[in-house]
Amino acid sequence: MNRTKKTNLSTREYDLDGLMQELGVDAPRPSDLHNNNDPPSTVLPELVDITPDDSDSTSTPTMFRRHAPAPAPPDLSGNGLGQTVAGGMNPLETDGDRIRPLDAVHEFWRPEEDAKSESSGDICQQLLDRKAVPADVLETAKRVKLQSPGRNLPEILMEMGVSQDEVQQVVAIDAGLPFEQMKPSLVDRELMDRIGCEFCETNSCIPLRLEGNRAVVGTVRPDDVFVLDQMKGMLGVAAVKHALVTPANVQMVVDAIRSDSHEDYDVEAILADVEEDEVQVIEQPNEEEEDAQSSPVVRYVNHLIQTAVKEGASDIHIEPSEKALKIRLRIDGVLYEMMNPPRKMFASITSRLKIMAHLDIAERRLPQDGRIRVTVMGRQLDLRLSTIPTPHGEKTVMRVLDNRSIKVKLNELGFAEDTLDAWRRQIERPHGVVLVTGPTGSGKTTTLYASLQQMDNSRLNVSTVEDPVEYQLNGITQIQTHERIGLTFAASLRSLLRQDPDIVMVGEIRDHETATIAIQAALTGHLVLSTLHTNDAPSSITRLINIGIEPFLVSGAVNGVLAQRLVRKICPECRREIDISQEARAVLAKHDLECEQLWEGGGCPNCRASGYSGRLGIYEMLEIGDVLRDRIAGSPTVTEFRNLCCEQGMRTLRQDALSKMTDGQTTLQEVLRVTDGN
Repeated sequence: MNRTKKTNLSTREYDLDGLMQELGVDAPRPSDLHNNNDPPSTVLPELVDITPDDSDSTSTPTMFRRHAPAPAPPDLSGNGLGQTVAGGMNPLETDGDRIRPLDAVHEFWRPEEDAKSESSGDICQQLLDRKAVPADVLETAKRVKLQSPGRNLPEILMEMGVSQDEVQQVVAIDAGLPFEQMKPSLVDRELMDRIGCEFCETNSCIPLRLEGNRAVVGTVRPDDVFVLDQMKGMLGVAAVKHALVTPANVQMVVDAIRSDSHEDYDVEAILADVEEDEVQVIEQPNEEEEDAQSSPVVRYVNHLIQTAVKEGASDIHIEPSEKALKIRLRIDGVLYEMMNPPRKMFASITSRLKIMAHLDIAERRLPQDGRIRVTVMGRQLDLRLSTIPTPHGEKTVMRVLDNRSIKVKLNELGFAEDTLDAWRRQIERPHGVVLVTGPTGSGKTTTLYASLQQMDNSRLNVSTVEDPVEYQLNGITQIQTHERIGLTFAASLRSLLRQDPDIVMVGEIRDHETATIAIQAALTGHLVLSTLHTNDAPSSITRLINIGIEPFLVSGAVNGVLAQRLVRKICPECRREIDISQEARAVLAKHDLECEQLWEGGGCPNCRASGYSGRLGIYEMLEIGDVLRDRIAGSPTVTEFRNLCCEQGMRTLRQDALSKMTDGQTTLQEVLRVTDGN
């Protein structure tokens, strides 16, 4: 009796099918998987029962019976979704005698059936095969990865300066994902509005477009599954298709969208508000500061800065006169009058700018310099502010420092091919002095910064001494001089040479002491880059001698000099052909140049009816060879040395400018405005 009861209890204890039915879960039964008229083996031949022959098949729970193997789960790229069993059918849903897949499965993205993976399983080898990265740089990146938990090799390579496109293409092939290069105009703005620029910037992702009921989204990492899931929910789509993009591309799109979506200020409303309030100059500092921070003045200053950034201005001039106030912007090297606010706003605008730069608003008798850091249309900018007293009040000038202007490559600055090759030879030399000359605003800093960014900062110790430090460069030590406490160019350079530098950039050689230390550094095995304010390249040599450097030291230390200017480019929107004038023919004949057609800008809204849009550099490259070194040691005059340089093959600034004119990049008027007649 007890034995029978125990047996029944054991059977009930392991009746899992019954337990599952009590819990509300329907266990699958063999009768559900085939028709009653056909034997199971004809419908599902893979169905195998592991119950012994001498046992009762009904006593074995259904879940312990072996069925056909289930399809492998899908991987991250979508492979495996929609796989079938038993003759190609997905046993998720039945339709009479036919088993059809669930509709939900079709919402997922699957790679093309004929797409073949090109992955070799070794990203490093693929990068080497493509010659995307040198072997020594790759080994350095591997060592960095070992010391950097949580970071992957592609990210490290991109931070080391390897082409992001090359790296991401290899990663995309290895992960079986498509690689896409974006343009702001091709991104779906409605999708961007759903996600927001901050989310995209923080997570390095971007929604690209809609394809049916799914969205194509790009990320910088192939395993961003959580980001993909968040984007799917935020976009409200059934599924997402994953593509790989570059971090620089994501940032470019985000910045462009932020710029386009920024709301403009209503200038007329601002001025009307100011006239009603009749803002006046208040002598008391506290009250004046409060007046300068009032809403109309703050909004007008914000509008002024925003307008300057939108127009691509490099400088903002606020010029008071006896009865008027004039605001001019320097665009492409030329000043344009943009605004004429009421004269009564002058004191408040100046005080507001001083407050932003942390200057003394009560001091109007002495010049003051300051710096303002602002965020305009999602971009961080620095404004270098300078005030100077005039009979009608303080004149204020602000230099707009935008990091975008230095994120350019050398081949994008306007170098001719032979000039670019010569300049690269100079900056790749192990030691010596290389100079860049030109007036203020001629692009010297941009050229030097672009050159520094071409260097291998992971293997070289690159340091700079500047006054002021205009732009922050990653991987480079930058020193700001401070003459009030004795930190001059000479003192900074002397201390910097104890820091084991390979390459030193000196912002400007101004005096004998700085020049002497720079020459000594070059002669002791360092590469020194610096600037001088001279009219052309040959004049730099005589300037160093006139400063007090011995001619034999100049001859032995200086390797090359690059003189440069900036000319305005013809606007591509209104560019048109013109006939060659007699003046142009005479200039071309003087320099042995031939041209059948010239171009000019007709004027359009894109270029403010000026016919010009943007600037490019013109260059005069002087390489110091043995013949010139011997002549420098004899302390030549400027005229003698310039003639000798031209005989040795140096192309002058005007010759380079005329060459760009014949190519249709600029006009004769610009060439004559910027260059001398030599």
